[in-house]
Amino acid sequence: MKHRPRPPEQDDLLRPRLVDLIDMRHELVKLAGLIDWEFFDREWAGFFPSTTGRPATSPRLVAGLLYLQHAFRLSDEAVVARWVENPYYQHFTGETFFQHRPPIDPTSLIRWRKRIGEEGVEWLLTKTIEAGRKSGAVEDRSLEQVAVDTTVMDKAIAHPTDSRLLERARAQLVDLAREAGIELRQSYARLAPRLAAQVGRYAHAKQFRRMRKALRTLKGYTGRVLRDLRRQLSEIPEGSLRERVLDKLVLVSRLLRQSPKSGGKIYALHEPQVDCISKGKARVRYEFGCKVSVATTLDGGFIVGMRSLPGNPYDGHTLAEALEQVEILTDCRPRLAVVDRGYKGHGVEDTQVLISGNRRGLTPVLAKALRRRSSIEPEIGHMKTDGRLSRCFLKGAIGDALFAVLCGCGHNIRKILAHLRTWLAQIIAAILDLSGAVQSRRDGYANARPSCSG
Repeated sequence: MKHRPRPPEQDDLLRPRLVDLIDMRHELVKLAGLIDWEFFDREWAGFFPSTTGRPATSPRLVAGLLYLQHAFRLSDEAVVARWVENPYYQHFTGETFFQHRPPIDPTSLIRWRKRIGEEGVEWLLTKTIEAGRKSGAVEDRSLEQVAVDTTVMDKAIAHPTDSRLLERARAQLVDLAREAGIELRQSYARLAPRLAAQVGRYAHAKQFRRMRKALRTLKGYTGRVLRDLRRQLSEIPEGSLRERVLDKLVLVSRLLRQSPKSGGKIYALHEPQVDCISKGKARVRYEFGCKVSVATTLDGGFIVGMRSLPGNPYDGHTLAEALEQVEILTDCRPRLAVVDRGYKGHGVEDTQVLISGNRRGLTPVLAKALRRRSSIEPEIGHMKTDGRLSRCFLKGAIGDALFAVLCGCGHNIRKILAHLRTWLAQIIAAILDLSGAVQSRRDGYANARPSCSG
């Protein structure tokens, strides 16, 4: 059922309002007035075609919680719990009176993310760009020059090892067989975990011949359980359980067939789409997750484009899509884009692209813009340390797409709050200086006035 505003209650007439409790000069209060909340009420109303049932959650509440979650690096449970304690959070999400109970269950955010999809979170990013324009945190002319780069957003998986993957696959097949009522010839519940632990000991002692022999034995255990379950597949009736067993059999078969040099390897059973990406870092040779394209303004480092890139594509092949997203979100085609050397052979013609390391024949203005290319690196670092870009906890490729854009929203929110905080501090300092000057002038007049005894 569509969202409808809550009717005023008679008891609320005697309760103090939030505007009477909080400081209206706070940066979150200022930011709440800069965001077009009616847009979400209007655009997200199409997700509720039914006119019967319980009224839907307020779109402003969900959008505000998603903003706060990624701006302050909070989980679904933490942002809802902090909402109850913080009156500024409640005012930001549209509440009139202070509430003492959570507005929604944290699992509602999961359903809302699935409902709005990638297009919905891009609307959230667009509204942060518009709020940045209104607040002065980003200027319109700065949208014409952008820096584009890629980074790796790690997935919430354990470091992949062959022994752990094989043991987990065997254990999951045994659990499915027990759930389906199938009796296996042997489950290896005692031998396989002990052998998997021994593989790690052999690797630590650099006894690689013994390690490889133990891995072959462990692989044989998993294969025997797989074949035993496959032979008795006809005993499982049609339904969801049979589909789960079939999917698991296909996944484990891929795991058993893969080799060290094969493509499309499986690094996590619950996230088979994870990519192994090498970025040439000295401290971390390989990262397991998804590549993300980031586009920021050269002046200010404001996020104007964010997109996940499944499959680990070549950076040069992603530049056209990144610039197209920037144009859609900002209604302004970038005139200049500066990139690193990984974008050679990009094929973009309608935007001037400057590649790092190639300054021959450039004017001083363009050379200065090219030197600003590295300004995107600290912005990515802030999104990983201050935001949530360092680890994605959402499932699947769609989870990577949603999480990447929401991390960009959180970065823009922090930028706007910092700008409002600085601007407000300047105004307060100017008011204090003015009041101090007035007071000193009054004291000077009082000292110059002749006394009555004279």
